[in-house]
Amino acid sequence: MRIVSLLPAATEIVYGLGLEPNGVSHECDYPPAAADQPAITRNRVEATGSSETINEQVAEAADTGGVFEIDRATLREADPELIITQGVCDVCAVDSVLAAETVRDLELDADVLTIDPHSLDDIFDAISRIGQAVGASEAATRLTRSIKDRIEAVRNRVATVGSRPDVVVLDWMQPPMVAGHWVPELLDIAGGVSAITDPGDRSVPHEWSTVRETDPAVLLVAPCGFTPEQTRENLDDVVDRDGWASLTAVETGRAFVMDGHHHLNRPGPRLAETLEHLAGLLHPALADPPRTVAYPIQMVETDR
Repeated sequence: MRIVSLLPAATEIVYGLGLEPNGVSHECDYPPAAADQPAITRNRVEATGSSETINEQVAEAADTGGVFEIDRATLREADPELIITQGVCDVCAVDSVLAAETVRDLELDADVLTIDPHSLDDIFDAISRIGQAVGASEAATRLTRSIKDRIEAVRNRVATVGSRPDVVVLDWMQPPMVAGHWVPELLDIAGGVSAITDPGDRSVPHEWSTVRETDPAVLLVAPCGFTPEQTRENLDDVVDRDGWASLTAVETGRAFVMDGHHHLNRPGPRLAETLEHLAGLLHPALADPPRTVAYPIQMVETDR
């Protein structure tokens, strides 16, 4: 089947089912083979700037045609039978409305499958639906089982921990946006407590005073779409804020930069790996595998 995936999580699911898409979004970079596929989308925002600059550009783009555009010539050449898109966030990837309009305008004989995950169960449902659509239901069942087994292994590891630290995850820095959707659920399984958002909540901006007053024991800075290097370059957006130095997470060395781009913001198979890392961050005695996706902010500041 000729498949086009317009969001990174779906691309990872397709590969996890043992298939290869004929086209992907410009952000699809995992597994590495995905980056070699034709890019069907383009970003109308300069994604290498500061979080404040990008936020301003996103607001402007939303008023002038949207954050993303589809390369119609490349899509026509891919001639897909199935296009997978999303309904979670219209600033994260091409949404289902634009995809359906483009299919109609190009008169493509393609189905549009929209996934809209806000929880782990929604992610399992997305894997199942994609599996059914591409004729790989058995592979989808195996993939789901492997993820669930890893989740249960983490749940069992943290069952005997004592205190469960309050945690705040920022998936944007300016303005501060607290991660919702599946993130609070992951924190709970990893032995923590999401201090501001509940499972299934959307990620929305909060006043910095809310973060300061919450005073989490652990703080993760993991902007959506940012590599750790880009986050490190823009840390002034958080470390220069009033009260930063007196946060408990900062004073105790438990404020981290995390690779949100790959490990928190993609509702796909690798969330099992993310969960394993979170358990190690929240309960260092359980750290296995070693921390490779998070960096203490104090260390980052020293290196800058």
